[in-house]
Amino acid sequence: MINTPTENEANLLPGDLAIWFFIFMELLVFGIFFIAYAVMRLQNVEMFNQFQLTLNKEIGATNTLLLITSSYFVVRAVHAIRQGEVNRCIHWIYAALLGGLGFLVLKSVEYYDKFAEGITLSTNTFYMFYLSLTMFHFLHVILGMIILFAVALKAKRGAYSDQNYTGVETGASYWHMVDLVWIILFPLVYIIR
Repeated sequence: MINTPTENEANLLPGDLAIWFFIFMELLVFGIFFIAYAVMRLQNVEMFNQFQLTLNKEIGATNTLLLITSSYFVVRAVHAIRQGEVNRCIHWIYAALLGGLGFLVLKSVEYYDKFAEGITLSTNTFYMFYLSLTMFHFLHVILGMIILFAVALKAKRGAYSDQNYTGVETGASYWHMVDLVWIILFPLVYIIR
């Protein structure tokens, strides 16, 4: 008997091709932000080092752990749906959403502390980049959570199976992009001196 590939197995990239164009554009925008940050840092090393010390590295590291763990949960969700285990897929997506929610809560605590100190985009170049980069990423976490929640709802309605899981892979691909950006952003802004 000849095994014919499912719709998903025939694709080279997981998920819908359109999401990969979107991910590419998002990574391009973040890349430009990162390059601009690096150039300005080279021109203001002492100032960047001084104000970098005011960031909460513990919260940043915890957020890194939350997003990496959340990405693992998304991998488990994709694996579950490929096995035809829809309920397990949904549970893993909800676990990923909890990780995303934890990230948003901790990041909001960080922002609250900075705003309470009177720090804004116009405080200095470092804080302009810190707030711009992390808030832009924060919005992407929210969008990623909306996408994952929509995937979970569609899965509950029976839209996905072991033969049709492109939507789950699409949501997972976007979520991994959000995680990847933070994995670059955290050391760049919080750690590298």
